[in-house]
Amino acid sequence: MSSSASPLTKTNQSRRPRRLRTTPAMRDLVAETRLSPSDFILPLFVADGLDAKREIASMPGQYHHTVDTLKAIAHEALDAGVTCVDLFGVPVDGDKDARGSVAWAEDGILNRGIRALREEFGEDLLVMADTCLDEFTDHGHCGVVGTDRFGNEVVLNDETIECYCHMAVSQAEAGAHIVSPSGMMDGQVAAIRRALDEAGWDNVAIMAYSAKYASSFFGPFRDAVRSSLVGDRRAYQQDPANARESLLEAELDIAEGADFVMVKPALPYLDIVARVSDFSPIPVAAYHVSGEYAMIKAAGNNGWIDPEAAMMESLTSIKRAGADQILTYFAIDAARKLHA
Repeated sequence: MSSSASPLTKTNQSRRPRRLRTTPAMRDLVAETRLSPSDFILPLFVADGLDAKREIASMPGQYHHTVDTLKAIAHEALDAGVTCVDLFGVPVDGDKDARGSVAWAEDGILNRGIRALREEFGEDLLVMADTCLDEFTDHGHCGVVGTDRFGNEVVLNDETIECYCHMAVSQAEAGAHIVSPSGMMDGQVAAIRRALDEAGWDNVAIMAYSAKYASSFFGPFRDAVRSSLVGDRRAYQQDPANARESLLEAELDIAEGADFVMVKPALPYLDIVARVSDFSPIPVAAYHVSGEYAMIKAAGNNGWIDPEAAMMESLTSIKRAGADQILTYFAIDAARKLHA
């Protein structure tokens, strides 16, 4: 093409950004965002009453684990370079009650799982524990249910926090390095920090679910924890329409002593991840949740997308938005891809 016909003017002719996209080596050289296996936190489910691991139907490739298979998958994670797991306990229905009291029982399934991992790995693997009651209550809410003065059923904030404190201390005693309150009760971080410190566990960190939205993307997770919930959690989880509220929640959790803050879900809320990371003086995590995972798996299994490419693109976008840690069910697969 002659210079007279070129759409490039003399002033911008030397600027050809495509020069930095020509080969894989060139693209890698100038990549602005880099994923590392150490960025990932692997959520795992340990279930009571099983004699073998069982695949979760709505989350292909994810399992309800026995204590033994839990240790085996944690070894796989560590071998791939993933150094932190987030553990959820799934009790048998007969152990559920209105307060979720098996959540802090020494022989409860979650504390047994924590203890097994800590005994197996010592300090080589970081063990984070979910500090919430929804898996353990017979009604499926994240706390103690009561009534307000008008007779409406509500989750009672302060009574619930008392249970979270019992749960966090029991998790620390079982060996958790990090506790992760996810119930969105006001003041939960301050209360848990105080309870841990008073019990002598001042070295146990808190990852606060600071901006947890009442999201439709949690559906497969509720299947995974065999939730008893009827209804929704919109009265205490955040409205998807709101953004400033997330900044307030994160600011409060930081002031109350959180060691990490988290945004959940990740992909529909990348704007929130970016805004929180802009001001947070502490690490910012994002949870690539069950629905996000299940959509990629389903589309991939149907041949509609390249699931591996979609996995890596999704995780890169979360890191690009500002997340320091990413909780993802793809942790092992993504870590192995990075090593390939």
